Amino acid sequence: MKTYGALEAGGTKMVLAVMDEEGNTVRQTVIATKTPDETMPEMIAFFSACSVCSLGIGGFGPLNLDRNSPEYGCITETPKTAWRHYPLLQAFREALKIPVGLDTDVNAAALAEARLGAAKGKESCLYVTVGTGIGGGVIIHGKPVHGLMHPEIGHISVSPLPEDPMPEGICPYHPHCLEGLASGPAIEKRWGISARELPPDHPGWEIESAYLAQLCACAMLAFSPEMIILGGGVMQQKFLLPRIREKTLKLLNGYIAHPAVSEGLDRYIVAPGLDTRSGITGAYLLAREAEGE
Repeated sequence: MKTYGALEAGGTKMVLAVMDEEGNTVRQTVIATKTPDETMPEMIAFFSACSVCSLGIGGFGPLNLDRNSPEYGCITETPKTAWRHYPLLQAFREALKIPVGLDTDVNAAALAEARLGAAKGKESCLYVTVGTGIGGGVIIHGKPVHGLMHPEIGHISVSPLPEDPMPEGICPYHPHCLEGLASGPAIEKRWGISARELPPDHPGWEIESAYLAQLCACAMLAFSPEMIILGGGVMQQKFLLPRIREKTLKLLNGYIAHPAVSEGLDRYIVAPGLDTRSGITGAYLLAREAEGE
């Protein structure tokens, strides 16, 4: 039986899976993201033992995805200092001697949602994960967007709210960015309690939904995706989506005259169709593509 390796490489944990030709999971494990010297040997051993024919990686970034660059496949200026400039793609290629495909974790998740999930059948979508960080993958004409590097949705500037007790945010690179204001750690820093423990009626959720609504409105105006998919740990709070939709409509103020907006955003700003499997499924799709290269 031919099998494929899939790696969802996150800043906190690495999810490793072996999947068959139908996309069914044969084996899966989770490894804590420590230093490359600690984590890489474990991951290489796992995939080596499973004899996968190719590997797909959806990795935390930023990543160098320029195939003409000598540093193609490297992690770049990540806050996880031990992984800065680590040649992730090359390390797996050299160790496993198989084709390896790489993209950002959110581009991988967006690809999975576009082909198999909530946005199946659409030409474009935006997938955003809201958790330890905030990242976004953009699909246009059925393919992930790459350019100068790749979209960094989490680091767009948003307007701080007057009622926000922490208007500068917590991003070490710049103030007022979405990740610094609306990520899980930002919520915990602001209120002294995690998002999982914050009651649904806490005023913090009005602030959170307002920042994410700014993202949605900006995305709709900037590149007009056919669907916006919001996932990640923070979005497990199911009451958030209706609040985000409501605030997005107010921000747009009737400017976008399209039934997807005028008839409400219930089918436009949605939860992932693949639930928590978007990332690992996207990594599997990258493995299938790498096999054919």
